[in-house]
Amino acid sequence: MAQSVPQQLGVRPVINASATLTKLGGSLMPPEVVEAMSAASTQFVDMFELNRKVGERLAELTHNEAAFVSSGAAAGIALCVASCIAGTNPDVQQSFPYLDGIEKTNVVVYKRQRNPYDYAARQTGARLIEIEPDGDDLEIQVANPKTACVLYFGGEALAAGARPLPEVVEVAHSMSVPVIVDAAAQIPPISNLWHYTRNLGADAAIFSGGKGLRGPQSSGLVVGKKTIIDGIRPNAAPNQSFGRPMKVGKEELAGLLTAVELALRDDEAATLAGYEESVQLWVNELNGIPGVTVERRYPSEAGQPHGRAALTVDPSFPMTRDEIIAALWDRDPRIAVGVIDEHTFALNPQTLETGEDRIVLEAVRDVLTSATKGK
Repeated sequence: MAQSVPQQLGVRPVINASATLTKLGGSLMPPEVVEAMSAASTQFVDMFELNRKVGERLAELTHNEAAFVSSGAAAGIALCVASCIAGTNPDVQQSFPYLDGIEKTNVVVYKRQRNPYDYAARQTGARLIEIEPDGDDLEIQVANPKTACVLYFGGEALAAGARPLPEVVEVAHSMSVPVIVDAAAQIPPISNLWHYTRNLGADAAIFSGGKGLRGPQSSGLVVGKKTIIDGIRPNAAPNQSFGRPMKVGKEELAGLLTAVELALRDDEAATLAGYEESVQLWVNELNGIPGVTVERRYPSEAGQPHGRAALTVDPSFPMTRDEIIAALWDRDPRIAVGVIDEHTFALNPQTLETGEDRIVLEAVRDVLTSATKGK
């Protein structure tokens, strides 16, 4: 069998027991997605037409008014904010990033939801206005004529730092301010594709195409109200506008559509049950090693509805948490694990292929037992 390009270059493969991280390649695409991308690469098309048709089909599949394929979830944030600022106004569309003379340039965000991905909103030239969950900060800012939108980060991990989304939507909509939800890693459950928008009332929700959907890593999905998507299109590639650098190819369009179709047909309950089997395997087999405590934690690091195994290393153990992680990473293939706190690392089943949970088990057990023997 011919070697892959990474193999030819001597880049070691990774067994990913960490998460759907961009730095590890997101997730692995099913054969059907790869085939759809390959087939799309064999002919020229009108990209405006293909983009529009794919969006219409994705909207239908996800029970939303409209949908748009972006070059990743971060690009989806940037384009949603651009839509809220410029809409379909061709005069304003050429004003990024300085926004001279533009009134609506503020993006409201909860202070405790700030994270590195909100840089995507700032690159439009918009100013992020931090608010607290207590008091009437939200009411004051949505009443500000400079406010373009509220940017809300979905998932249990950041929920404690903000008022509940339905409440935020109600307050923002009372002043006709749209609410954009970054839900990049919030699949599973697949129902989130319409939960934030149709059920909770957000104007748009943004998902990574290369995480739980298992589509192209360089794709994202924006779903929601037609007004938001209508404002995205003229600000996005292939137009000569703000989003031109965020180009989406015909291959990604075909691949993401196929990935969503597959995800909606998947037996999600069976998939989640399989994750739990892996977690129980790790908990059962790794408990009993002196100096290491193993337990099931729920939900996942992104708040997804499945468990993971958490291994806490006692300070008396011969290796530190970081040394264990480094030893696993130095294997061939590399083993990637997650980080919880100073003494705890995690094994996540979501990104593993069949049988890799046992490879991870043996690697972790080997590293830990070798440390105790060498004590």
